[in-house]
Amino acid sequence: MVVADDDRAIRESLERLFTAEGYSVRVASNGAEALEAHRMHPADLMVIDLMMPGVDGLSVCRVLRAEQDRVPILMLTARTETSDRVAGLDAGADDYLAKPFDPEELLARVRALMRRVGPVEGSAPAQVISVEDLRIEPSARRAWRGDEELDLTRTEFDLLAHLAVNAGIVLERTDIYDTIWGYDFGPDSKNLAVYIGYLRRKVDRDRDPTLIQTVRGVGYVLRPESP
Repeated sequence: MVVADDDRAIRESLERLFTAEGYSVRVASNGAEALEAHRMHPADLMVIDLMMPGVDGLSVCRVLRAEQDRVPILMLTARTETSDRVAGLDAGADDYLAKPFDPEELLARVRALMRRVGPVEGSAPAQVISVEDLRIEPSARRAWRGDEELDLTRTEFDLLAHLAVNAGIVLERTDIYDTIWGYDFGPDSKNLAVYIGYLRRKVDRDRDPTLIQTVRGVGYVLRPESP
C-alpha cells in the first residue's frame, strides 16, 4: 500500500493505523513520490490526499489511469463540496473520504476496495519500468533502448531511473539535485546539465523519438518528443 499526504502527522498516523492492521505501507509526502513508489514496486492500493504541493492527488489519478493502471485509489481530502468529490472520482479515484475521518470507516472502505477490485490488472511488472522502447530494471540496475543495452554509470542510471518513474511529469532541477545528489548545488551549477548531456548521447542519439526533454526555466521530463 502507498499512502501519500503532505501533512506529516496525518501521514504517520495512517502508517501506524495500516501497519497495525497488517498492511505493508510505503509513505510519500507528495504525488511525485507516490508515483515513484508505485512504479518501483506496484501497490495493491493507494490512499492519497487530494491537495498536495506540486503533483496533487488528482494528477496522480489522471497519470495512472492514462497509463491504464487500475490500482485501487482512495482519495482523502478536507474539502467536502460535491464538486470536489466529483472531480476526484472523474479523475479515476475509486472512493472518496472526507477529513476528519473515523479510522474504522477508513479501514472498512479499504477492505471493501480490496474485495471489490480484486487483483490489480495491467500494472507493470514489479521490477520493470517502460517508456516507449526504453526499458529499465531497477533491481538489476540495467537499461535498454530497443534491443541495445545502455552502458550507464551509477549516477547516469539513477538519473534516468528517476526521470522514468516520473515519466510525463516535469521535474524541477532542485528536486532532481535533492534526489540524485542529496544536495541542491544552486542555480549556477552545470552539474545536472552535464549529466543530462551524457544521458542524451546514450539514450537519444540517432533514435526516434527522443525521450529526454528540457522544459526551459523549470527542469526536465521523460516523454516522447512532440511532432
